[in-house]
Amino acid sequence: MTHALGFVPAAPAVPAIPASPGVRRVVFRARKLLVGLVYDAAHLEGSPYSFPEVQTLLDGITVGGHRLEDQRLILNLRAAWDAVLKDVLAGAFRLQCEPYSRLQGLVAAEEALAWGSFRTGSVTVAGTTTRTAPPASQLEDRFERGLAVLEAMPHPVVRGINFFLFGAFNQFFWGGNQRTARLMMNGGLLSAGFDVISVPARARQEFNEAMLRSYDTADGREMGTLLMQYAPESYRAD
Repeated sequence: MTHALGFVPAAPAVPAIPASPGVRRVVFRARKLLVGLVYDAAHLEGSPYSFPEVQTLLDGITVGGHRLEDQRLILNLRAAWDAVLKDVLAGAFRLQCEPYSRLQGLVAAEEALAWGSFRTGSVTVAGTTTRTAPPASQLEDRFERGLAVLEAMPHPVVRGINFFLFGAFNQFFWGGNQRTARLMMNGGLLSAGFDVISVPARARQEFNEAMLRSYDTADGREMGTLLMQYAPESYRAD
């Protein structure tokens, strides 16, 4: 299992699986939170946009004083979230290679060296000297073997969190790996009737430090526990 995924998988304490998925309910709540979801994800990338500025930009009004790439980050995240929510409502969301690559194409459009397909060259993992991403020649095989392990995980929250770690550890794309993998995680959660997990902007340092420790140890358990701390109250309801 560890060999296929590239890390020790996370096994956090998780809530009971809903008797009825309630997909429309959780998608409705995600849409209501969309500005915050985009703001949180952008802040993890160092975005200088404030929450009101993100709201203004998503309302279709340009905000002055920011670089075009900062604006693109926000708009790309919005487009990617729209795609996830649309697929979930249509019952078409899947943790598979094609939708994963397509989603990364929205997240990293005009930003990465290339987007919408697995990378064809080497990348480094910023901030760690012990973690190296697998060679490009191994990515397709790594994805297929890892996906088989993930699909065997019966709980959608465990599966989703480990998909995020899978994408972050293996760096399948030239850019946008963490953003895309978190969106895939949340698409899987929504499809199973669970609310999204968003890393709040205030937790940026905590999250980044824990992520670096996970890279250095090839162990996803700390990150799994941390992500569950960011989960909404609905996860802890009786």
